[in-house]
Amino acid sequence: MVIVADSGGSKIDWRFLRKDSSIGQASSTGFNPYYQPLDHLNKIIDEILLPNIHDKVSKIFFYGTGVSSEKNVESIRSVFAEYFPDAATEVGWDLLAAARALCGREPGIACILGTGSNSCLYDGEKIIDNVANLGWILADEGSGTYMGKQIVFDYFRNEMPTKLAEQFHARFPWSREEVLEKVYQEEKPGAFLASFSKFIFQHVKEPYCYKLAYNSISDFFENNVMKYKDYKNLKVHLVGSIGFYFSDVVRQVANDKGVTLKNILESPIAGLTLYHQKDL
Repeated sequence: MVIVADSGGSKIDWRFLRKDSSIGQASSTGFNPYYQPLDHLNKIIDEILLPNIHDKVSKIFFYGTGVSSEKNVESIRSVFAEYFPDAATEVGWDLLAAARALCGREPGIACILGTGSNSCLYDGEKIIDNVANLGWILADEGSGTYMGKQIVFDYFRNEMPTKLAEQFHARFPWSREEVLEKVYQEEKPGAFLASFSKFIFQHVKEPYCYKLAYNSISDFFENNVMKYKDYKNLKVHLVGSIGFYFSDVVRQVANDKGVTLKNILESPIAGLTLYHQKDL
């Protein structure tokens, strides 16, 4: 059996690839080694993973946020070694998951466009270049957080059309002070700001919202995709909620910039499952 996991901050998607070609699945709470102790991963394995294991595990592929440092990679690998000492375990960051799920074994530019954003140049086997990810405060162009910052700015600076501002207020009746407290004092400010992207999507036919989404995604293409050499000769792929739900806007931006767009997925787990079937 081969175990494949796609781990985010809020959820882990698990897939169990069996010799008879059947595929099992499960989901659990998320895990990020920067924010949660390793005991949390132990608990997930005990309560969610082990009840689904009925065959010998030969390989484990665990992809997730917060695992790009060698220290975190080794820590996670050591946890799995406790339970599956004979299994070969590979721990990779979420960008590698995106590349494998989107591109398979072909070269391309793989992008994440969700709460945050990122991109890489992939040669069909490994990531060979990555435009520096500077996080939600400095960058994350095209992401839900990026869009959320803009709509909050426009709302409180009276730059939003009056009718739309009234709808926004009815949906989010927070004062300026309450919003600032959520951004500067509470946990996960990026996720809070990204929550406003749903409003933008629901009103994307409004010229203001379409323009906001278009400009945000355009910023992503210009500052990420178009930084890679020969980007016009490579296929570009995206995974993540923003890329998926705003796919019409994404395709328009790509067309306007002469970028060849191929796969757009909401989640990488299906692509990862297909990619790792060879490992059985």
